[in-house]
Amino acid sequence: MEDDTQEETLAQFKEKRLGGWGILQLTAGTGLAVYAMWAGVLMPGFRRVPLKLQVPYMPASKRQVGNVMTLLKGRSGGFADLGSGDGRIVLEASQQGFSPAVGYELNPWLVRLARFYAWRAGQYKKVSYRREDLWKVDLSGYKNISVFLAPSVLTLLQEKLLTELPEDALIIAGRFPFPNWTPCRIEGEGVDRAWAYHMEALRKQNQSKNITSTEHTR
Repeated sequence: MEDDTQEETLAQFKEKRLGGWGILQLTAGTGLAVYAMWAGVLMPGFRRVPLKLQVPYMPASKRQVGNVMTLLKGRSGGFADLGSGDGRIVLEASQQGFSPAVGYELNPWLVRLARFYAWRAGQYKKVSYRREDLWKVDLSGYKNISVFLAPSVLTLLQEKLLTELPEDALIIAGRFPFPNWTPCRIEGEGVDRAWAYHMEALRKQNQSKNITSTEHTR
């Protein structure tokens, strides 16, 4: 219900202009106060990030979280969410038995919010939210990865994942698929859709492309 309310409120922001008092009422009544603080206080620093790496915060819906968990069903081991936002996917992964369950997020307010949600759910000691640059994080210890990032970022992220992840790793992309990869499974419809990619298959796919490219250059 909370997710639906937030989505409806964001739609109102897009459809019409609201006065200062209207915005205050909406944020206070729907839990968007943290988002408003992020937009007003942190955006100046956010603008210093290269445009193609900017990923505005948009919380995952319950269906999106559910689709990620469906694709991860039957798996275990370490889980990392890259750009974890308010931490809801990491929290659900922990509750489903993934350990360690870690979220990487640069926005300090969202890291604090995620830790609060984990404490409220009684999972504070079972999850970890780290304010770290995902490009500098060593992902070799994780077998399960989720990403809800913009297409421009996904394109750049492909090489890092191919280089660092173990052979049996599974990557879940939400909202947008990886541009150059073929998914092994797809769950959900529309904006709630999630794509799963198995690392072993991706490496074979990448090697095949490299061989074909080499033959064409001869």
